[in-house]
Amino acid sequence: MTVTPGAVALTQALVRMNTVNPPGHEDQCAAFLGELLEGAGFRCTTHAFAPRRTSLVARIGGSSGKPPLCFTGHVDVVPLGAAPWSRDPFAAEIADGRLHGRGSSDMKSGVAAFVAATIEAAPRLASGPGLSLVITAGEETGCEGAFHLAQLHKVERVLGTAGALVVAEPTSNYPLVGHKGAFWLKATTRGVTAHGSMPERGDNAVYKAARAVSALERFEFGVAPDALMGRATLNVGTFRGGLNVNSVPDAAELGIDIRTIPGQRHAELLGCLCRHLGPEVELATVLDVESVYTDPANAWVQRVFAVMAPLLGEAIVPRSVTYFTDAAALLPAYGTPPTVILGPGEPQLAHQTDEYCFVHRIEQAVVAYRELIREWCGS
Repeated sequence: MTVTPGAVALTQALVRMNTVNPPGHEDQCAAFLGELLEGAGFRCTTHAFAPRRTSLVARIGGSSGKPPLCFTGHVDVVPLGAAPWSRDPFAAEIADGRLHGRGSSDMKSGVAAFVAATIEAAPRLASGPGLSLVITAGEETGCEGAFHLAQLHKVERVLGTAGALVVAEPTSNYPLVGHKGAFWLKATTRGVTAHGSMPERGDNAVYKAARAVSALERFEFGVAPDALMGRATLNVGTFRGGLNVNSVPDAAELGIDIRTIPGQRHAELLGCLCRHLGPEVELATVLDVESVYTDPANAWVQRVFAVMAPLLGEAIVPRSVTYFTDAAALLPAYGTPPTVILGPGEPQLAHQTDEYCFVHRIEQAVVAYRELIREWCGS
């Protein structure tokens, strides 16, 4: 019989697995967690979108008419950055109530907490609606694993069903009801090269790109701010053009980061931008992640708020978050069930040097997930 570590020890075990993306190598986490979950009675399948880029789907129960409760989280982490760390980022040391390491907050603690809570509940779940766990690879570079699962689901139904979704991203255990969408574009302008001393013989692509930047600075979305998420935003994050100072550049490229709010459709927005920039600019999609939003008045969301209020010691008011999550890829496959983003990590520490998670937050998340499972499954 496999002995299941507690959520804190499980977080340490996951942090000690180097899954920096790229290259990812999330297969080690999928194999480790799959063995634990299978030992608890879950039916597990693995799905790789590239070598060693493996996501895990684990399911238990599902014998009643009510669909299962689904938990999701990713096990890839971002690179360490250029600044030195004060502690080994893969040692998972605990000091002063903090568990240190890359991915401790974003978001291996969240995955560990829901895995620990679901294994604990597993003996009571076989005859009810049950649970689904979707543990993904490649979230940090555009939800690659989640989109891969969603595509497979269209043919193989690999995800099963879900009546509600808990995304264990870092929120300090505060339940959030949505996030903005992310729509990243590459804008390319083209020209004709010539000697820098004879620019009249060429066609300068940088000038065209500069005009595009000015046009983007003036771009208006034409939608009112969302009451919860605020305004849609656009930022030109990169500008590249030319190979040498004494030539007319024949190509230039912009990187555009757009964050959208509920009600905006990215395909329509792309058409607006094409018309706004005109024929000099070619646009290509780099990342397309729609916004996520559940009405806070939803009955299940209200139950989540009721569970979390005494644990956090404050009344819960509707909030959203700026980062995107795998929910954007998974929700259409599941038929857009109500969703909350709720995890033990500290959002302000995501992607930071010397990242850590508070140990008490991990333990608190297990309590919260345990209660959400009990209410959903009646166990």
